Amino acid sequence: MVLTSCAEVVNEALEDTVTTDNYEATATTIYTWRVEYSPQGVTPDRPREERYETFESSYRVNINGQPVVQDFGEADEKGLWWPALPPKPTVDELEARQKNREVFSEPLIQKSVRYTLAFEEAGEMVTLRTEYPAYREAVRAHQAQRPLKLTLGRQDAYVRKAEMQ
Repeated sequence: MVLTSCAEVVNEALEDTVTTDNYEATATTIYTWRVEYSPQGVTPDRPREERYETFESSYRVNINGQPVVQDFGEADEKGLWWPALPPKPTVDELEARQKNREVFSEPLIQKSVRYTLAFEEAGEMVTLRTEYPAYREAVRAHQAQRPLKLTLGRQDAYVRKAEMQ
């Protein structure tokens, strides 16, 4: 056993690994408009009680490092392709969600990415969430047409690590 922090003990002998040559790395890039609403007249002696509202979103799917639809743009510094910006919320939309005695901030675009790895295990395709390092290693392995060794996390709920074989 290895002590990884004061609160977590990991038994490395119990980790599940899968080696496969049938896999697909997916990154879904997302832009979402977000607006902060806060009470009018906030002062230092009155804590802020802001809330956030989300508006339009747009997304783009990247499979094995390539965009599903290649109609515009180029990849960023992480090799991810991003969608076009969704329509910015109008003042009417902002006011429609405004509560009594609230003010709203300027809409800001929020970027997020969801990573998954789909792979064959015991004759079935399984899709699990992962993080950027495992996604990127799977993209490299796919480009090199090499098998991939996957280390699965707790109760096989996510892919913790990917290694090109």
